[in-house]
Amino acid sequence: MRFLLNWLLTSISIAIATFIVPGIAPFGPTDAWLSFAFVGLFLGLVNSLVKPLITVISLPVTFLTLGVFQLVVNSFMLELASWLSVNLLGSGISISGFWSAFVGAIIVSIMCSILGVATKDA
Repeated sequence: MRFLLNWLLTSISIAIATFIVPGIAPFGPTDAWLSFAFVGLFLGLVNSLVKPLITVISLPVTFLTLGVFQLVVNSFMLELASWLSVNLLGSGISISGFWSAFVGAIIVSIMCSILGVATKDA
């Protein structure tokens, strides 16, 4: 049940980022909400499978930049989730460049945190 809630919150966060950031748009023949759900699913998978490995590999750079490089890692995870969604399922979000992914990842992280606190069990 917690997985479904996290998937829903991530999809809502991606939808909010899509409406705020000009370089991110829904892509594919399906409805926009389905595109957000696909990317939310892949972002959850990428964050649980790929991100820990990339975080360990980039630990020296993250340490030297006092953690700021983790924002770059988050933007690459959003790009990877978008790429996987579009290429495997044919629907997702299109990201026009690195800076759009960077700002989008920041917004997705902030919104997931806010929505996660709002739905946290007592």
